[in-house]
Amino acid sequence: MVGQSPIPADDELVERLRDGDESAFAVILGAWSGSMLRLAMSFVSTPASAEEVVQDTWLAVIRGIDGFEGRSALKTWVFRILVNTAKKRGIKEHRTVPFGSLLPEDSGPTVDPDRFRPADDPHPGHWRPGEKPRRWSEPEDAAEREELATVLAAAIAQLPARSRVVLTLRDAEGYTCEEVCALLEITPGNQRVILHRARAAVRAQLEPYFRTITGDVTPES
Repeated sequence: MVGQSPIPADDELVERLRDGDESAFAVILGAWSGSMLRLAMSFVSTPASAEEVVQDTWLAVIRGIDGFEGRSALKTWVFRILVNTAKKRGIKEHRTVPFGSLLPEDSGPTVDPDRFRPADDPHPGHWRPGEKPRRWSEPEDAAEREELATVLAAAIAQLPARSRVVLTLRDAEGYTCEEVCALLEITPGNQRVILHRARAAVRAQLEPYFRTITGDVTPES
């Protein structure tokens, strides 16, 4: 089976893109388009609209590559164009995703308080028996991994749009806190709160699955 071509270093890649090298463009098109589409879906209302956002982004990349100054990684620059394009489309569709300030969804406990010992307990605030997080077992075969991927995708899909964006960028795409803050124009504190609550919400959604499959009660913190 023919694998995907490796992505060259930014300096080489930018030079080739500026020279109109179609093979260089094909490499990043194949490597980044899937994650770009998933990210765009967090801002717009339909898959078709997300596809248009991705297409518009690539057109903007082609037109603007001569102006790329290298102050960030090329991928970060491309994704910043995507976010800005998707935000504009989301505004047109009356589906905006506020990032700059914390929302009501960012308050309240991330874990059910009933899982902790009450104030009158000899050890208040500690886990109740059987409620302490445990490590989940890794799927043993391809079928289980595929099933877990489906459950995980469904859990992420239930997140508020803003939380889904931050979680996707940090945990799926591997961006650092600093990069996500630059892409979404949010503070590091807001990014940490949004990410923490998104991860907690996904863990809570996965608990029933692992309880059934492995017998573990809750995930490890």
